[in-house]
Amino acid sequence: MKQQQYFTLKDVQLNNNCPECYSNEGLELIFKQRFVENAFYKAITQETIHEMRCNTCNTDIFPVRWTDDIEQVVAYQERAVTPKAKSLKLKKLAWLFIIVDAILLIVVILFATGVLSF
Repeated sequence: MKQQQYFTLKDVQLNNNCPECYSNEGLELIFKQRFVENAFYKAITQETIHEMRCNTCNTDIFPVRWTDDIEQVVAYQERAVTPKAKSLKLKKLAWLFIIVDAILLIVVILFATGVLSF
């Protein structure tokens, strides 16, 4: 089963007013990057997301509630964040699968050409 996760790239404390409680402190912007892991490989993708949360009133702030000031700060922070490079790492099961397939392919080719016979 394919499992998708996100890891935190950058965590920024904002000085803007919270649209819910109007507090100047506690507004937090979190950038996350997608990490995919299954039985065959681990991979970091280029997909990034951002979440905003107010730690004072403990609410998630969705883009619909953002003010113009918050949108400008988020746009600036999006340009400032640098995602990790896209990568792919094969697990032992994948390497085993590749090696077994290669051996089977070689045996079939040798059997078809007549070099190997039973």
